[in-house]
This record gives sequence, structure tokens and C-alpha cells, in this order.
Amino acid sequence: MLNDVAECFAPSGPLAHAWPGYRVRPEQSAMAAAVARALALAEPLIVEAGTGTGKTFAYLVPALLSGRRVILSTGTRTLQDQLYHRDLPLLARALGSPAQVALLKGRANYLCRHRLELATRERALPGFERATARALVRVERWAASTKTGDLAELADLPERSPLWPRITSTRDNCLGAECAHAHHCHVLEARRAAQAADVVVVNHHLLLADLALKEEGFGDLLPGADAVILDEAHQVPEIATQFFGRAWHARQLDAIRRDALAELGAAGADAAPLIQEFDRLEARAAELGRDLAGRAPRVDWSQLPAGFLDGIEDLGADLGALATELEALGAGAGVANCVRRARASAAALAELVATEDTNGLRWAEAAHGGFALQFTPFEVAARLRAAVDDGGATWIFTSATLAIAGDFSHFAARIGFEDARTLAIASPFDFREQARLFLPPGMPEPASPGYPAAFIDACAPLLEASGGRAFLLYTSHRALAEGILCLKRRFPAPPFPLLVQGEAPREALLARFRELGNAVLLATGSFWEGVDVKGEALAIVAIDKLPFAAPDDPLLAARLEGIRRRGGNPFTEHQLPQAVLALKQGVGRLIRDVEDFGVIVIGDPRITRKSYGRAFLEALPPIPVVTVAADAARFLVERLHGAAAPGSAAARAH
Repeated sequence: MLNDVAECFAPSGPLAHAWPGYRVRPEQSAMAAAVARALALAEPLIVEAGTGTGKTFAYLVPALLSGRRVILSTGTRTLQDQLYHRDLPLLARALGSPAQVALLKGRANYLCRHRLELATRERALPGFERATARALVRVERWAASTKTGDLAELADLPERSPLWPRITSTRDNCLGAECAHAHHCHVLEARRAAQAADVVVVNHHLLLADLALKEEGFGDLLPGADAVILDEAHQVPEIATQFFGRAWHARQLDAIRRDALAELGAAGADAAPLIQEFDRLEARAAELGRDLAGRAPRVDWSQLPAGFLDGIEDLGADLGALATELEALGAGAGVANCVRRARASAAALAELVATEDTNGLRWAEAAHGGFALQFTPFEVAARLRAAVDDGGATWIFTSATLAIAGDFSHFAARIGFEDARTLAIASPFDFREQARLFLPPGMPEPASPGYPAAFIDACAPLLEASGGRAFLLYTSHRALAEGILCLKRRFPAPPFPLLVQGEAPREALLARFRELGNAVLLATGSFWEGVDVKGEALAIVAIDKLPFAAPDDPLLAARLEGIRRRGGNPFTEHQLPQAVLALKQGVGRLIRDVEDFGVIVIGDPRITRKSYGRAFLEALPPIPVVTVAADAARFLVERLHGAAAPGSAAARAH
């Protein structure tokens, strides 16, 4: 297979024949060879592939040629759809290597016919929202014709629509073989197609949920897979931590109530006796939520008052008693499922109360719709590796941000793959020519009140030189709000369009940014990664602070406490390397193509004043550093004018 893979990427290979203008990238060929070798030898591999490597084709080609059953896991459903609908069909045709490919998402993405029937009955009840009822009519029309049941086909149904959870199933409320629609269930059909496929495209949440269930003997995705290739693998440790923990939310009560009453109504049973019991149960949960509301956002278990803990135990006992009353009605499979869910929810409460804090952290938090209880393990690496080894598949991890100055030890330790072969492939882009790194001098400390305005003032000459064309990336929503105010004060009548995260869905904002061509987008969170804007529309990526994670984040707190308990240094072992990798992600938004150019701005003075700042600088691409705003502005003006000059590549592209 190694020779076949090398031939695919050769100047006269099938890829060159399929794509006019194809150019050989040694970096891509090197990665493809490493992936092919790992598949052939069944050994784990971790690959960092810099932007522009072409890593997607570098793992898809050996996967298709391997003759093995391969699971491809991505960081987002958007990338899932791209692989399934575009990249895999293109490559299969080019290679003349037809493969049976399946797309598999979590069950919450597929229409459940049974729950659609329940929602239709609920529509006649008081309190059913008018807008939701209108959306339900559209869903009913679509349900009559869809072959896949994938809700992504309904472009006008937002994921946050209150209708979404009413027409999809969960592992808890699925009726399984007892469902009247089991013979044409969209979820089962998608999973049967996945079991029969050569290549299955999933996402990390689904993969790791299945892996966690596999510990309990319920996983059904991984058995039979020869290899698992994970793109955007830097997300894996955090997602794994979520699935190997435990959680309970008061929203479960509302969901059980809604489904139980709907199932009783469908069965023609009298639900009146239970309504009062549900009211009493939800009132108790609401009271516990109010007790938490006046405290910190998250309260460590040891700090919870005895009355709250007693209330949780009483709530669990009452939920168990209600399940018994519901069971006595004996109204069919749907009601029986609600009984099982109520008992499972009561058992989860009891388990959280009884859990020892030796292996993780427990806490409670007030949340929309009540309160939540959580347990997060200190370490998941050993459990993740044990579950992986038990399956016998070859695991390959790849991303643009896995190593710190070529060192993979931090990431490898977090996933339990310290023995994996590693490979760092630098980006083929010429960062010395295409970019500048502007470190504004004289910046105040990031915690000082004047910092937000100073950051905008540092960016202003560049924004004026480029006429916009910028991402201003913030490390918190609070900093983002302050940045918006400061930018509007600095530019009362801005000469460029302003876009702000939250004004529209992410993809809509990005489409608008590309369309405008000279906008300034202020954002945080999800805009730090997985965002691809090529061309002149983006010439500045400005980052307000070094992206150290918020210390009150419970996942971080658990990880740091685990490091302390084994005598390690939480800052050097976790906080610093995670921040370095996050900064690499943010910086990576700027140069996405050989024609791209621009300036990175890092406002945080700690990158030069603190000893740990060197770790950030050494991890970045070899971008020349400038400390004079006029120099950075001049670079932008020269490149923008050159990009638009007659005969230039950019001018020809327009």
C-alpha cells in the first residue's frame, strides 16, 4: 500500500490527472506515507500538520486504499458533511477505488417518528407555542418524503428550536425494539448502513460517547473497525472528560413529565392523578435551584449546605416513588420507558451523592431551567487508552495544533498514547514573506482597567491601513463586550462594517464577513478555530490576551486538582501548554492559502515580559516580529496595493 499511496501524490499520479492545476506538496506526501505506514503496521500515530499541508487528503487516500474498515472522526458536523458529500466521493472517483461510505451522526440529529406523533398530539394542548406549531407543520411535510431523517435537510429549522428535542430521541427515551416504528427507524437505518460500510464518517462527540458506553457493554459503533482516524484531534481530551464523567440536570424532570403525560394520553389512560405528583416534584427541584441561585456560579460539593444535600436525596426518593405510581398504570411501551427513565434519574442522583471525591470533583450549579449536578474525573487518559486498546483498532490523531515546539508529550499524555509514533509537519506557507507579528510596546497589564482601550488603540493604525479586514479575537465574553464599546468610542463612525459574535449564527457571520470584504469581526470562543477565510477579506488577526483558560471552569479545576494530588505543577503541565496550543489555533486563522498575507497582533505584554512568554513565541510559525505600528501598517498597505495591482494573482482572481 505504501507504494500505491506515494504514486497517488506523484506529479503524474491520479490526483494530478483528476485536478488541473494540482501541485505536489512534499508535506502532504510525507503525512500520507506516515498514515499508510501506521495502518499497515497497526500502530498508533499522532501527526501535527501545519495549515496548508493538505492533511484531509493525506489521511483519506491511505484510508481508501487500505482495504480496511475505517472510522473517520471530525471535530464538527460541518466537516463531517464536507468529508461525506464532497471529499470522499471526489477521491474515490479519482483513485478508481470505490468504497461504501456511510455518514453517521448522533441520534439527536435524526427524526424520531414516534416522538413526532407525540409532538403532533401535544400541539392540541394548551401552552404549545404558536411558532413551534408552525415549525411542526413543516416537519410533518418533510417527514413524509425524507429518506435519511437527517434534520440537517431542514435548513430553516434552527438547532436551538424548542421543537428539535421534541421530535428526536435520546438513548434514554428511545423505545428500541418496542417502538411501533422500529422497522423503519432513521437512527437504526443509519447505524445499519454504518455497520455495512467500509468508511464511516462520525464526529468526536458520537465516537467518544460510544467509547464511554462501550465501557458499560453498550457501544455499537467501534466493534469491527480496523482503524480510527481523528481530525481536529486537539479537541479529544476535553470531550473525553465530559463523557467519562457523570451529570444530572433538573431538566430531566420536565422531559420525563412531558413524555409521560403525552404517552398516557396516547394510550387513553387517565393522567390526572400524576399531574399533582409531578407538580410537587418540580416545585421541590425549583426550590433547590433557588437555593443555589444566590451563590457562586459553581459550588463545590463540600461547600453545599446540608439542607441542599438532604433535598437532593429526598428528590431522588420522590422520583422513585413517582416511577412506581406511573408503572402501576401499565399503559404500554411508551409509559414503561418513562418509568425506566425516572428510575435511572433517581439512581443517578443517588450515585452522585454517594460518589467519593478521590478520583474527581463534584459540584452543583444553578442553570437555566433549574440546577445541575456534575462529577468530573481528574484523569481520563488511562480509561481512554484502556477502552481504545480493548477495541483492537489502530488510532491515528491529527490536527494543526498538537505539539509545542515539536514536543507532543502534553497531548500524548492527555490521551494516554505516550507510546505513539509522532510526526510534526511544518506548514508549506512562507510566513516570513506573508505575515508580520505585531507586539505593541508599552501595553498595560491585561488586568488593568485601561487595557481594553489600549488594545483597540494598538490595533487602530492597522485597521485604518487595511480599511478593516480584521478578526478581533477575545479570550472571554466580558472582554468582548468591553472591546465592542472601546472600538465604537475609537471609531464613532467606523469606515468599515462591524460584525459581532452573537448577532447571527457563526456560519452566517462568516458568510457575511467574506461577502463584505472589508469587515471587522469581534468574536470569542468558537471563532478561534475551524474558521477558514481565504483572500483579502482577512488581513489582520488581533488577539487581546494570552488564552489561559478561566480558572473557575470545572473541567479545568478537576484537571488541575488531579495534577496537584500527584505532586505535579498544574501551570507548567497543563495551563501553559493548553494556552500555547490555543494561541496557535487563533494565529492559524490568518494565513490559509499561498496568496494570503496579513498581520497578527498579540496585545498581551506578558508574551515578552514573563519568562513563560518564550513558550508562546517558540510555538508560533517563523513570522517576523515588529514593534512599531507604522511598520505593521506599511506592510499591510504594500501588500494590499500589490494584491490589487494589475496582473497580480489576486487581481486575476477577481
